Amino acid sequence: MSSIEGDEGDLTRKQRREAARAERKAMEEAHAANVARRTRLTQLGVVVAVVVVVIVVVLIATGGKKSGGLEKSTGGTTPTTTAVSRLLAGIPQSANTLGSPTAPVTLEYFGDLECPICKEFTLGSLPAVIPKWVRTGKMRIEYRSLETATREPEVFKTQQVAALAAGKQNKAWYFIETFYHEQGEEDSGYVTESYLQGIAKQVPGLNLTQWASDRSDGELAKQVTTDEEAAKTNGFNGTPSFLIGRSGGAMSKLEFTGAPSDPTFVNTAVEKLLKS
Repeated sequence: MSSIEGDEGDLTRKQRREAARAERKAMEEAHAANVARRTRLTQLGVVVAVVVVVIVVVLIATGGKKSGGLEKSTGGTTPTTTAVSRLLAGIPQSANTLGSPTAPVTLEYFGDLECPICKEFTLGSLPAVIPKWVRTGKMRIEYRSLETATREPEVFKTQQVAALAAGKQNKAWYFIETFYHEQGEEDSGYVTESYLQGIAKQVPGLNLTQWASDRSDGELAKQVTTDEEAAKTNGFNGTPSFLIGRSGGAMSKLEFTGAPSDPTFVNTAVEKLLKS
């Protein structure tokens, strides 16, 4: 009797141990499963986060453009773009010309984009000349190229062609004015491809893809050469240099005797021509 009870007690204890062992195993397996699930969720979260970051970076880099779209500059809202837009907005442009094609007076302005005296004239005199004569349709200004300050001929041609390429979209004067506002120190080698790209990006509405393509147009390089030949014919060897006359008629040299930032010499010449 006692033997049977002992066997039954041992059997019961054995069953309890097995049951406990099975319970622990089940709990361990459940815990392992939970750990694995949390690990997978964490990994998934990391992957999702990485994908989101990549998408944001791509959108920022492309400006949200659709694939195959043409990149356009916005012009921004810098002091330079504000000043240039205030001066030029609404005035007709065609190639290198600013002003109405029917304006009775034409001023030919020979310049080098790196010339500091040209900058003085452009930023000093033109803000008075353009509103008075160009915006009112009485005069148009043609920008022409003459190398004086730029030391490397290839750099000169590249920068002048870049301005003329903007003229293919009737925005050459935006490029020219912006360049003079952003002009660097003479002989410092500041005119690089990055610099020219930076100027172009400040031109409001300029199609940068088209601008880049138009820069390879051989006719623009020929125009730079033609301008320099015209300058030599007229005896010009410095910038800025000017020709002025009735549109379609004979042109005469116009020289400034005071500071190039004083618009008096232009105003006097235009008034004289309009009275003739």
